[in-house]
Amino acid sequence: MPPLPSSTASAVQIQQFYDKGLAHASYAVRCGRQVVVIDPGRDPQPYYDFADEHEADIIAVIETHPHADFVSSHLEIAQETEATIYCSRLMGAKYPHRNFDDGDRIVLGSVELHAINTPGHSPDSISILLLDELAQSRAIFTGDTLFVGDVGRPDLREEEAAGGHNRVELAAQLYKSTRNKLMTLPGSTKVYPAHGPGSLCGKTTSPDLDSTIAKELKTNYALQPMSQAEFIKVLLEDQPFVPKYFGHDVALNRLGAPSFEDSIRAVPHPGSAAALESGVLLIDTRPAAKFRAGHLPGAINLQDGGKFETWLGSVVGPKEPFYLLADSKIALDTVVRKTAKIGYEGNIKGALLAPAAATATSPAVDVARVREHPEGYTIVDIRNRTEAQVPVFETALLIPLPELRERAHEIPTDKPVLVHCAGGYRSAAGASIVQNALPGVEVLDLGEAVLEFQKQAVH
Repeated sequence: MPPLPSSTASAVQIQQFYDKGLAHASYAVRCGRQVVVIDPGRDPQPYYDFADEHEADIIAVIETHPHADFVSSHLEIAQETEATIYCSRLMGAKYPHRNFDDGDRIVLGSVELHAINTPGHSPDSISILLLDELAQSRAIFTGDTLFVGDVGRPDLREEEAAGGHNRVELAAQLYKSTRNKLMTLPGSTKVYPAHGPGSLCGKTTSPDLDSTIAKELKTNYALQPMSQAEFIKVLLEDQPFVPKYFGHDVALNRLGAPSFEDSIRAVPHPGSAAALESGVLLIDTRPAAKFRAGHLPGAINLQDGGKFETWLGSVVGPKEPFYLLADSKIALDTVVRKTAKIGYEGNIKGALLAPAAATATSPAVDVARVREHPEGYTIVDIRNRTEAQVPVFETALLIPLPELRERAHEIPTDKPVLVHCAGGYRSAAGASIVQNALPGVEVLDLGEAVLEFQKQAVH
């Protein structure tokens, strides 16, 4: 993704880099010929390009916490540029670093970056306050503590792999972090979070990618006057699902990931005629129409799209090997790179072009018949629970896509099975999962036709 326009002043430049697929924002802060990178994504090249463009050196990389939803390139950048990595001592980082906690600071030319411990999203979260030449609060990089219109969810560190921390205790810490640390900053302080709309690290994130403390005090539901108990209750209700890969990425980010390009080059690329190992998942990333026309038996149709990484890490577990299939070398390279962004590239048993002679097909749905006789189908709604509060079909069985591989056996098989989601992307994956789990049953994907049924449901 190209970087968004930068914020500049006489002494300091703030550049935001936004990865829409993961709704992830990272930053380069430049003063003169020195750059500090904050929460970098897996591919370090955009930060190198930024530094080269300004004839500057990357002197530091700051991690606000060990991220759950993407793999960071902090270690690779440090090894390549000799920059120092800074993070909280509470993180337990396994790579060379300097502790960066309350009272610690980095001098960057004529400005300073100060660490502020802001636990809550995770126990080791920090925010980074930028003070200008006059020691005035210029900006706060909030990681996953404060978003535009939201705060970070406190329920991602409960797995043992992620530390085994209690969500209620973390929510209480977040209440104190927002009230005692962030909300006391001058209202003009710019807010730069690590995520934007669609991130699963929050629930109601605004489409805006930056804000100010004053605006958040006025509009952010989580910063309104309320007791700690009220805050905890409001924060914990209706949080989205937790993808399977989140705990894996926390652990990987604590260790530091290997080189992005080296990892991609290490992915095996067998020919499309190669014999594939039986029992290994097949992830077919082609468009649904191509998949239905011919695919390998047992394949899951997880189309390359805007949220491919998230859905791959929601359907496939972090220890599961899989083959990755696409219909061109360019498309294959794209999905391999997206897979690496969540640290799954080592799971790829082979990346290959989908064979032209694939024999399995999927039936097309008769939308008119569904409209006239919905009772003739077992309808499975694979949307998330919050989405499904407004049903499209009153009789539908709700099994969210991240749970479908484990729960497909719950689906009755006395009628054809009709799978739907909210817009057609997920139902392609869902129908293929159900077909594999229930051989011999007719399984249909409602696809984008669900949109017309949704209109009827609303009215």
